[in-house]
Amino acid sequence: MSGTNGTPDSDGALAAAWGGASGAGGEGEAAQEGQVEPARVLNQNEIDSLLGFDGAGGAEDAKSAIERIISSGLVSYERLPMLEIVFDRLVRIMSTSLRNFTSDNVEVGIDNIVSLRFGDYLNSIPLPAMLAVFKAEEWDNYGLLVIDSAMIYSIVDVLLGGRRGTAAMRIEGRPYTTIERSLVEKLIQVVLTDLQAAFDPVCPVTFRFERLETNPRFAAISRLSNAAILSKLRVEMEDRGGKLELLLPYATLEPVRELLLQMFMGERFGRDSIWESHLAEELWQTEIELAAVLDEQTMQLSDVVNLKPGDRIAFNVVPGAPVQLRCGAVPLFEGAMGRRQAKLAVRIERDLPRPEKAS
Repeated sequence: MSGTNGTPDSDGALAAAWGGASGAGGEGEAAQEGQVEPARVLNQNEIDSLLGFDGAGGAEDAKSAIERIISSGLVSYERLPMLEIVFDRLVRIMSTSLRNFTSDNVEVGIDNIVSLRFGDYLNSIPLPAMLAVFKAEEWDNYGLLVIDSAMIYSIVDVLLGGRRGTAAMRIEGRPYTTIERSLVEKLIQVVLTDLQAAFDPVCPVTFRFERLETNPRFAAISRLSNAAILSKLRVEMEDRGGKLELLLPYATLEPVRELLLQMFMGERFGRDSIWESHLAEELWQTEIELAAVLDEQTMQLSDVVNLKPGDRIAFNVVPGAPVQLRCGAVPLFEGAMGRRQAKLAVRIERDLPRPEKAS
């Protein structure tokens, strides 16, 4: 009996050999049966490269794949081409109005126009800054105008008579004074008036200044996950200047979305003026059937079924009673019946009011 029992080492070797043989046989059988081999598993380097942690270009050079996937749900501002024209018009109008407002040489330009989530923008606002909340009256929604610290001190310095050639003084770490807030509010009113004028050719709208905040948490005009359009404006006044950032949530622009989808001013979607003119001309050549109605009666179904040839139906009208002309079920005219050249005729005497459409 002892000769038949093997040692543990010999048992392990036999098991390994048997497993290898069975595996080889299984692969051969799978190949013969045409089964698909399991998908290759990604190694750690490939996973890091997919998620943007490979370290080749650095974390600041490009967004990771996860961020791209999250941001892919946002609507690009390029899908609203008319909005870019509105912002370009705003820049030209602001250049003139700010020159009159500051009595200085002012240049306004657009840095970029981006689409992002509202919560991401609130977290990226460089403080200190002033956040102006304004309301679009006709659209019944809100927008945000952010003035950075450099622009605040520049506008205060210019309006209070600061000499040219000296950089604006910046005192960080203290709240803004009443004078500074009042001067910035005047600037905000100028910008909102210009923005209102920029939207006028597309859709007349009134932008009303609501309040001025210094804490982004108190300027939440939309859900943090909602998409918004951000236009960054650069204002230069010789050696001074700063940045203005105009943020409009997509919910605010929704009432005029169809107008902002136009590629050029006055474009009409789904309408062809040539076809409309041709259709209007052909309608005048349409043949319609007019019926002269002498009288109408209501009868029971049993009486109608019992009618026989030779039965008479008496009209409840007198000779000379007016006759109604109808097109289908629509009454059009009323006239008198007569005779013209051995034919019955109806002379139209007055128009009948058309029935109003049910709302």
